[in-house]
This record gives sequence, C-alpha cells and structure tokens, in this order.
Amino acid sequence: MTKKQKIMLGRILAAVALLIALHFAPVTGWVRFGLYLIPYLVIGYDILLKALKGIRNRQVFDESFLMAVATLGAIALALYEDSGDYTEAIAVMLFYQVGEWFQSYAVGKSRRNISDLMDIRPDYANVEREGRLERVDPDEVEIGTVIVVQPGEKVPIDGIVVEGASSLNTAALTGESLPRDTQQGDEIISGCINMTGLLKIRTTKEFGESTVSKILDLVENASSRKSKSEDFISKFARIYTPAVCGSALVLAVLPPLIRVFVLGLSAGWETWVYRALTFLVASCPCALVISIPLSFFAGIGGASKAGVLVKGSNYLETLSQTKIVVFDKTGTLTQGVFEVNGIHHSEMENAKLLEYAALAESASSHPISKSLQRAYGKELDRSRVRNIQEISGSGVIAQVDGLEVAAGNDKLMDRLGISYIPCHSVGTIIHLAIGGKYAGHIVISDVVKPHSKEAIQALKAAGVRRTVMLTGDAKAVADQVAAGLGVDQAYSQLLPAGKVEKVEELLSEKPEKAKLAFVGDGINDAPVLRRADIGIAMGAMGSDAAIEAADVVLMDDDPLKIATAIRISRKCLGIVYQNIIFAIGIKLLCLVLVALGFANMWLAIFADVGVMILAVLNAIRALFVKNL
Repeated sequence: MTKKQKIMLGRILAAVALLIALHFAPVTGWVRFGLYLIPYLVIGYDILLKALKGIRNRQVFDESFLMAVATLGAIALALYEDSGDYTEAIAVMLFYQVGEWFQSYAVGKSRRNISDLMDIRPDYANVEREGRLERVDPDEVEIGTVIVVQPGEKVPIDGIVVEGASSLNTAALTGESLPRDTQQGDEIISGCINMTGLLKIRTTKEFGESTVSKILDLVENASSRKSKSEDFISKFARIYTPAVCGSALVLAVLPPLIRVFVLGLSAGWETWVYRALTFLVASCPCALVISIPLSFFAGIGGASKAGVLVKGSNYLETLSQTKIVVFDKTGTLTQGVFEVNGIHHSEMENAKLLEYAALAESASSHPISKSLQRAYGKELDRSRVRNIQEISGSGVIAQVDGLEVAAGNDKLMDRLGISYIPCHSVGTIIHLAIGGKYAGHIVISDVVKPHSKEAIQALKAAGVRRTVMLTGDAKAVADQVAAGLGVDQAYSQLLPAGKVEKVEELLSEKPEKAKLAFVGDGINDAPVLRRADIGIAMGAMGSDAAIEAADVVLMDDDPLKIATAIRISRKCLGIVYQNIIFAIGIKLLCLVLVALGFANMWLAIFADVGVMILAVLNAIRALFVKNL
C-alpha cells in the first residue's frame, strides 16, 4: 500500500469514527451542523478542491463537480428543513471515497504485478578494474567494455560472451520457464538472469539502446496509444456529464412548476430538489471511466507476462479482430538455419565429398557455406585450399589438395561444361565437380521450427480464417513447407517490394472489418510490418528493427505465441465490452429509479460504488493469461 493510499484509508476510518460518535452526541442546531461539518471536510475536502479547480479552469462537468453539488445540496436541504440529518451527505462522500480508494489500490496492485513480471531493469554493471570488480551505473558503460555477470545477477547490457558458459533464465523476457544455455561466442541480451557460471561479456550496445531499455520503454509508453473503446469512453463522458447535469436541473425545476401551474398543487420543491441531487450522485460515470483503461492496462500486462509486448491498447484491439495472418518463411516458420539433408550420386564416400565441399566453401560466410562446414564437423585445414574464386550467383571454384573443386548450382556446372545429375529433392542443391569430373550433389534445406505446424492449427482454432506464407525461396521449397505446415496459400520468389505488393493485394481483398496481421523477423520485413493492419515481429529479442517497425513484439521465436496473443487480446476486449454494457445498463436503470422516486441517495451511492468495484475486479481478470 502506498503512502497516499494509507493517508486516504486513515481519513476514511477517521470520518467513520466521527460519524458514529456524533450519532450519539446530544447536540442540536448550529452546533450540530458545525460538528457534522468536520467529518464532511475530513473525507471530502479534496473533492471540493477538485470541483473548484475545475470551475476555475472551465472544466466543470466532472465527477468531483457532481459529488460536490450533490452533497452540498443535501446539506443545504437538511438546513432548510431544519432536520439536523447531515448523515446522508457525509455517507455519500464517504462511500465515494471508499470506491476511489479501492480503485486506486486495484490499479496500484495491477501496476505492481506488471512491474514484477517485467522486473528486468538492472541496477548495476560489474566492470573489472585493476583486478577488482567495480559496480557502475549501466548508463556509464561504453560499447566494447567487458563486463562481468556473476551467478544470480541480471545481464545489464546486450553483448557477446567472451569467456565462460552458463544457463540463462529468460522468463521475464520470453515467458519461457526453461533455461537457455550460453557459451563463448554467443550473443546475449540484457534482462536475462545468469543462473550458473560466471560470464564475461563484451558490450555491443549502450544501455539506452539495449534490449532491456527498449522493452521497458515500450511497456511504459503502451498506455499512450488509446484504442477506439477508450476514445469512445472519452467522447461519451464529454456528452454524458453535461446531459445528466441538464437532466438533474430539469428534474428539480420542471415537475414543481407543472404541479403548480398545471395541476394546481403545492410545488413540493424539497422532494424534487432531493431527487435531482440524488440523480447527480447516481449519474457519476466512475465505473466506466476507470474500468476501461484499467482493462487494457491489465491486458497489456498479461500479454507481457506471456512474452508478448503490445505497443498500445489500440493494437490490442486490432489484434482481437485479426482474421488473416501472413507469414514470412525464413526465421518465422523456419529457423533460418540451413542443414545438410542428403548426399546423392556421390562418386566417393559421402564424408569425403562433404570434406571437399566444406574446404572449397571455407572462405565464405554465406549460410549455405556455414551449413556445409557444420555438417563436416571437424576443424578445417585452410592451408590445403588455394586460389578461391567466388562466382556470384553460381558458387565457388578452389584448389583443394592440388585438385580443382567446383561447388555450386546448375549455372556453375553449365559454365564449366560439366554434365550433372538433376536433383528432385526440395532444397538448395550444391553440385560438386572434382578434377573436372562430376562427383555428386549435396541437398541443403532450412529447418522448420518445432511448433510451426501446431501454431497454424492454433490460429485456425482461434478463429483465423486464412493463413498465407510469403518467401523469396523457389516455388518448390515454398509449396513443400506450406503443405507440411497446413498453410492455406504460399507465394514464392518475392523480393521485399513484392511482399509489400502481395500484402496490399490481400488487404484489398479482405472484408472491411477483418484485420490482417503480418508476422516477420523484423529486420528485412520492416516495410511489410508497417503496411499490414498489425505487424508482429518474430524472434526479435534485441532486434532494433523489429521493435521500431512492429506493433507487437514476440520475445522469443515461437510462432505458437501468435495464437496466444490473439486469445489474450480477445479476452481483454471481451472484458471491456462486458464492463461497458454492465456499467451503462446499471447506471441508466438507477437513474430511472431515482427520477421516479424509487431510489434514495443511499441506494444511488451504493449502486455507483458497487458497479465500480465489480467493473474494476472484472478488469483485473485481463491480467491473468495462464490458461489461454
């Protein structure tokens, strides 16, 4: 409980104690009025000050104004009738403040829950100086500095492990409970917790540009982007408050005038003014104004807990309406890691053919070359390789152990005039010619992510009507991956500009209310991420391009999280609509009962506070996403 909440609770308890004591005090007249004014001011002085400030700033019609007018009017009526019953006015203010305290406590609790879930901000970084570890502010650490992260500490800044091996707890970032192993040469991002071994990390970013800072900024700024539902509440409040004030004035004045001039009866001003004041108390739209933003805030927090960062409530609302999901292939549905899947028609032992291929490609950093080197699995003796020639778009030619080795595609073989055996397998085909003779070919293909097929099924179960895959790969590769995963359509051989054109085409074809989401790796797909109704960055831990271009960032590379994000958004929007219908419905019913004289001020304030409490409790449900 915050200091402010403790002070408010003290005021509430003091007002209750004074009210009980005065109930038994044998005082009358102005002395009674003066004594009852004490608990009224104790519990309501801040509401009166807010109302005066609103009048001074020409922003009259808010809930503080309604409460001030209603309670001061009730006191004025008690003075006019000389009844000495000031309890009702004080109780109205008291119950209102109880509701405000409860709302403040609930919002604070949800903020603390989100803060705990995103407890990734590091307090310090360890820098080794003169053989001793010195704790410094992460902001002071320059790029290229070697920092030390001990077991149990948070990684403060993005970097590369230069010494040590350990397991990392990434739960606060990804929602994934399983630890991740890291070793020398691996990239490491800030916000992870080092669990076992000591790590030395060379920083690659400043603290302000590191993953942890960008994530925290993203979450903290999410509330600044309002959804249509929140805009509706703001517009509704601007129209609703003057309308109920006008209605209360009509209720106070019109019936007495009709009684006098039409029916020839006594005016009954006391009855109708009391009803008008009660009408004002009942009309306070606190449940609506408080619970809707709180629902979105809790929804964004719940998504963060699951490793899904949503940049604003407007994106959460758009995500809930997603009916078409378009995927990039490499790095999204596949791992973007190429592996050797077969060796065909080899004129020598497969291992020997692979050795020649790896040596010929040893100078290249291309993913295909790296996959050949990984498949060979031994340290390469580069002294055996000479005269390497890279032929753009075709392959390489090199001297290995004095023999000319050509490794590449069909074009390279045609260029050298070497007949080759075509391959019918899907993937990248590396033909090899050794000493001018064809020696066989190697099949390399991208690896599908473990959860990709399950992710497509989960999206369809979540109500997504159409899934599409876009890729720059050959048609045969695209069709095979799409068929294996159950993707509805696949478009191949697309450049980045071609992907944008295809998304434009899909946007023009979709129903008006349906939304299209594009899922990419956030680096080369930035134009498409921005063009879609909602852009989702996959595998984007530490990717600046992803955080900048996407509306939603998944903190790991698991495509299964997309369906989770959609279900979270739909749960949140469901809660928002429940609160809107419930709050407006009960409010209108209460106003009708008050206007007809079936509800007094006590019932009005009970209804108002009760509806607010129920709406706030319902809103907090959006924070819990464990079983989605």
